[in-house]
Amino acid sequence: MEVTAAIRERFELLSGVLDEMARRLLAAAEAITIGRGGIALVAKATGMAPRSIAFGMKELKGPDSDRKGSKRLRKPGGGRKKHVATDETLTSDLQALIEPETRGDPESPLRWTCKSVRVLADELVKMGHDSSYRTIARILKQEDYSLQANAKTLEGMSHPDRDAQFKYINEKASEQLLAGNPVISVDTKKKELVGAFRNVGRELRPKGQPEKVQVHDFVQEQGHAIPYGVLDLQNNEGWVSVGTDHDTSTFAVETIRRWWFNRGAQLHPHAQHLFITADGGGSNGSRVKLWKLELQNLADELDFPISVSHLPPGTSKWNKIEHRMFAFISQNWRGKPLVSHEVIIKLIRATKTRTGLKIRCEIDRGKYPIGRRFSKDDVSQINRNGDSFHGEWNYTIYPSYLK
Repeated sequence: MEVTAAIRERFELLSGVLDEMARRLLAAAEAITIGRGGIALVAKATGMAPRSIAFGMKELKGPDSDRKGSKRLRKPGGGRKKHVATDETLTSDLQALIEPETRGDPESPLRWTCKSVRVLADELVKMGHDSSYRTIARILKQEDYSLQANAKTLEGMSHPDRDAQFKYINEKASEQLLAGNPVISVDTKKKELVGAFRNVGRELRPKGQPEKVQVHDFVQEQGHAIPYGVLDLQNNEGWVSVGTDHDTSTFAVETIRRWWFNRGAQLHPHAQHLFITADGGGSNGSRVKLWKLELQNLADELDFPISVSHLPPGTSKWNKIEHRMFAFISQNWRGKPLVSHEVIIKLIRATKTRTGLKIRCEIDRGKYPIGRRFSKDDVSQINRNGDSFHGEWNYTIYPSYLK
């Protein structure tokens, strides 16, 4: 009894500094010292499993361990396998639950989801997966997901069909991808002043030697830059035209045209349809007639239909291009004064992500005056067919000869 009490006392004194391996080896050393019956005695004193003590004795008596000098507590491959290793479809099924309603912040690499981890875990259990909400939270963290921040909308309350529109867009995009047709996300990035102006963010520089910039932000002779982007979702490749005039629908469609003839036609040689997702405002807004008129010209030029689905009101920052491309462009040039259009183009081209995103960029010095006039007859010539579900958000523009 005195031996048992002494062993127990020593283990209690050292409990705060022993890790798993040290505890096992100490118990083994005690058992070896005692001799016959030592394993049972030490197990009773410490509460450790006899099997663990016997394994520790084997480690002490055997040749030098392969883990000598290593901080590993177990051999490689030891311990219980993770759910994602034993359940091959767990991650893909989780992605399928989240993807139709994925949200994004353009200034953050995180993607935001409006479903809680407990709700997701319950849905996965119904699908036959053995998963807890802690497992789901860990997978989401590994996949760069996070819980949704407070809602911020531009038009008050969320539209009642907001979630239904996201699901509808996801279904249409999936159909087009399966058919081998291109699916692109388009939008305009914030207009930037060109010159030695302060750019939000910080970058590494010698201590006490910050980049010197202008005190006041006034337009100089370099003017401004308007980056309009196209993101090819299937190929994870972006195209940005940096405009120098105005952000109009003509400029927006011209960027799509340049993307197609420079990259799209090569990447999708058998395309018979183009599917575009865009927010509901700006130069590519759902109510902008010039946007549809220019798309008609492009459809006639490409000789195949162009379908457009707009994001619901107040959700423009959830567009794929915002958090898959523009967010990383903002990160790449943070703290760097955009002193010229050439610098802007080089910074955009240099933007990369761990998922392999590549961005091509060129300057567009074309003139795109605002206030362009067109007649009712021009509008009536648009060969547009609205979908049965929110035709003002979802529509297809066919080549003119198909009327």
